[in-house]
Amino acid sequence: MTLTKGRRFLPSLSLQVLAALALGLIVGAIAQSRGLPGGAETASFIGSLGQLWLNALKMTIVPLVFSLLVTGIASIAGAAHGPGRAGLLAGRALMVFAILIVVATVYAIGAAYGLHAIWPIDPEGGARLIAGAPPSPEGVGPGAPFGEFLKTLAPANPIRAAAEDAILGLVVFAVFFGFAATRLPDRLRLPLVTFFEAVAETMIVIVRWVLMAAPVGVFALALGVGLTAGVGAAGTLAHYVAIVSLATIGITLLCYPLAMAFGKVSLAGFARGVAPAQVVAFSTQSSLASLPVMVERAVDALGVSRPTAGLVLPLAVAVFRITSPVANLGVVIYCAHLFGIEPTMGQLVAAGLTAVLVSIGSVGLPGQISFFVSIAPICIAMGVPLEILPLLLAVEVIPDIFRTVGNVTADMAVARIVEDEVGAPAEPV
Repeated sequence: MTLTKGRRFLPSLSLQVLAALALGLIVGAIAQSRGLPGGAETASFIGSLGQLWLNALKMTIVPLVFSLLVTGIASIAGAAHGPGRAGLLAGRALMVFAILIVVATVYAIGAAYGLHAIWPIDPEGGARLIAGAPPSPEGVGPGAPFGEFLKTLAPANPIRAAAEDAILGLVVFAVFFGFAATRLPDRLRLPLVTFFEAVAETMIVIVRWVLMAAPVGVFALALGVGLTAGVGAAGTLAHYVAIVSLATIGITLLCYPLAMAFGKVSLAGFARGVAPAQVVAFSTQSSLASLPVMVERAVDALGVSRPTAGLVLPLAVAVFRITSPVANLGVVIYCAHLFGIEPTMGQLVAAGLTAVLVSIGSVGLPGQISFFVSIAPICIAMGVPLEILPLLLAVEVIPDIFRTVGNVTADMAVARIVEDEVGAPAEPV
């Protein structure tokens, strides 16, 4: 797929969106104290602009998530059933990816709640940030039994599920649809996968168009927050950045003992091996841009054979992001704390399953696009409002750095682990 095209404009756009957020908060704070020209009518018009921009993003979520899951599963199945030893190696890598994604999801929930217990959101600052936000949408209520959650896993009517934002059932249906498509003969499977790839590409074009207006949309939403909260909301945004970044750094650090235990590599050897790739990831925020350095260091410093590195690392960049469920669940759980929502066990399981499955489809998307594609379905599954997400998007440029560094670190750890499974050379030092 060609979903990584257009990344060049994103770093400058990130800065523009961040500037729009700051400007909106400042202008709103000034208007709060001195009055806004036009009064309530002006405030309502600006708020409508922000809501229009948010709705334009929302309209792409269902077709984009469904299409990405179908094409993502098809690509994974194709890699696993490749010819000979390459297929076996890819299958082992995919198994390691799956295990680590599940581990990362469990870690994400524990880390998010642990960090909030140690360093909770300032109630006053949180109230300022969400001032004027709509109430939580209806979903699996706080008292709903676990059995009610189980019923949502298989939607009786997938089209109705899409219309009603029953996102978990829709995601499960997409997964079954994707795997079923891989069982079709080529003359039927290839046109079907091509169709959904075209749908995904079309949605990406729409999202890019909408994101071009992101500075205006974020400014309008931030101005509304500034009118009610002043600049006091900035402290909560900084707290959010710190919480999500710390959770992502934590899963990155866990990759080191995993490489030691299962890849039979020393701590110092692994650290020296991945450091150059981490530097490239930090500076570019792109796993794809880090791939040449990853292959070179895996072979030269970690003792990974060139055939293994040449297969496993590109496959990892294509279908595996260990930080995806960690950061995405961190964002949603942060929003839940902001709105005072206490998820049930069923909602947490739904959010975890959605995070795992959506991570398959969002791999390869630029950060600002994948932010909504990955997080909005999890928010819907947990019953968390989406209206705060544009403000968090404005500061996503910082957590995204740690996302990329974590992904690159995990990719190289997996390459070493898979190499050890198939018969590794002597341990690098």
